[in-house]
Formats: sequence, structure tokens, C-alpha cells
Amino acid sequence: MIEFMRNKQNSAIPNEVESLVIDCDTCVVQDEEICKECVVTFICNREPGEALVIDLAEERALRLLNKNGLVPPLRHLEAQADN
Repeated sequence: MIEFMRNKQNSAIPNEVESLVIDCDTCVVQDEEICKECVVTFICNREPGEALVIDLAEERALRLLNKNGLVPPLRHLEAQADN
């Protein structure tokens, strides 16, 4: 799981943080070939179930690195819950 921490905009609480959680266990392409090209897999050489938390500056850096072709993009595709 990867968790991006973001400052909430328009929040009544100063410095309140919003989380974007990307859980590989909910990804529809988990364990497929494309999974190896995902930025989560790339930066999170970790054991299954371990979380990685990055702050907004780190997220921006990853996006910039990706934009310039230096790290792979996020390939996470969240599975939709059946209604």
C-alpha cells in the first residue's frame, strides 16, 4: 500500500492532511506484467502489506521525475466494488 499525504485545501483546520491511499491488493492489474512497470512497484521494493507514506513534496517530485521519463508512471487501476 502507498499513501500520499496532501494538505487539504479550503480546510477549516490549519495544516490538515488528506491521504490518498493506493493499495496494490485492490489493483486489477496486480501480479500482471504491467505491475512491474508501476511507480509503486518501482519505489516500494517492500514486503507485501507494508505501507509507504510520502508527503506532498515527494509526490510532486515523483510526478516531475515521471514527466521527464525518469521513473515509471502509476499504473494502479482500482477494482470497482460490485453493487
